[in-house]
Amino acid sequence: MNVLIIGEGARESAILHKVHQSPKVSRIYIAPGNGGTASIAENIDISSNDFDKLTKFVKENKIDLTIVGPEIPLSNGIVDHFESHGLNIFGPSRKASRIEGSKVFAKNLMKEFNIPTAKYEAFSDEKSAIKYLENSSFPIVIKADGLAAGKGVYISENKNDALQAIKEMMSDNIFGNSGKNVVIEEFLIGSEFSVFAFTNGKEIKTLLSACDYKKVFDGDKGPNTGGMGSYSPAPQLSPENKKFIISKIINPTLEALRSKNSEFVGVLYCGLILTKDGIFVIEFNCRLGDPETQVVLPSLEYDIIDLIESCLNKNNNKIFETNSKPAVGVVLTSKGYPGKYNTGKKITISDYFDKNNSYIFHAGTKKSKENLLTSGGRVLTVVGTGNSINEARNLAYKLCNKINFNNKYFRKDIAKIIKE
Repeated sequence: MNVLIIGEGARESAILHKVHQSPKVSRIYIAPGNGGTASIAENIDISSNDFDKLTKFVKENKIDLTIVGPEIPLSNGIVDHFESHGLNIFGPSRKASRIEGSKVFAKNLMKEFNIPTAKYEAFSDEKSAIKYLENSSFPIVIKADGLAAGKGVYISENKNDALQAIKEMMSDNIFGNSGKNVVIEEFLIGSEFSVFAFTNGKEIKTLLSACDYKKVFDGDKGPNTGGMGSYSPAPQLSPENKKFIISKIINPTLEALRSKNSEFVGVLYCGLILTKDGIFVIEFNCRLGDPETQVVLPSLEYDIIDLIESCLNKNNNKIFETNSKPAVGVVLTSKGYPGKYNTGKKITISDYFDKNNSYIFHAGTKKSKENLLTSGGRVLTVVGTGNSINEARNLAYKLCNKINFNNKYFRKDIAKIIKE
């Protein structure tokens, strides 16, 4: 079959790597792709949000399956658009994607269906939000309602910080329309982790897990980023906790979405926190996460195309066992990210080693003649796998030191505190 992958980051590079392993696939395209994806797929210069051009390309090139990576085209309805043309595409509909596209929708859904989450209130005007803070306890969490590239969440330590956060979102419009509505919720204390449910809307086909690192500096210091690294599997996913997550969170969420005429077919990302009072939902996403995808996909021992087809085919009852081979991913960034940074730096990679257990997934890279150059903040994700988290971690960091470009920066403490 011919496959099109939509997106340009390291997540899509990891999806591409797994799709390339499938014996079912003869040709792969990626739109728009990056400097690394062209080595195993054909980069197509079409934006992930240009639905008309993508539809035309799929028809002309006889694409059998399209896989969507990023949240924005999903929230904008790319699946609905493709399906209206009779095209096969993997991902949730526009209605189902509201689970990520609107924090207010997601929180109200959880409240209505008794899905465990932090106590909250939603606001559409600044004065009401400010008044709510008068009797609030701190720290407190303030979230932009809409998509904000992973940066629309503030943890405010005091009232002044909270007032500033509300001002930036609702008056200064730093997130545009995404910040017109806000959610203010209680701050939960515990250990965070994520699970990814591949689903046909009713059944969970497989459940993968990971933990990621959002802060830019070691020790979880500094501003939030799109992710500085991750590891898999999540140690919080004990058999008992897994049973709770499936029965009290994922299945009720899928049922709730069906009741809202929003059946979810694709990957439901559950951002969770394990507290002294149990497990709670921090957020939902409507797709695979980045950088978690880069650690959960390499260890899969089954064909990802089989998995996706089982989600799309309602008559396919196959369930896939969760592989728990440890993996650690470290994100190499341009120094200065997530603030100002320079690009166009030449990337050199020393002799590649242990190809069966280490991977380099491209994000902010581009090709210029024979050179590979930096083109973004998050440049590469370097992944090691092994028999233990520590073995995987050691391999990932060895590979980090074989890659060089001016102003290279990465955290040194990814998965460092994991006890095995």
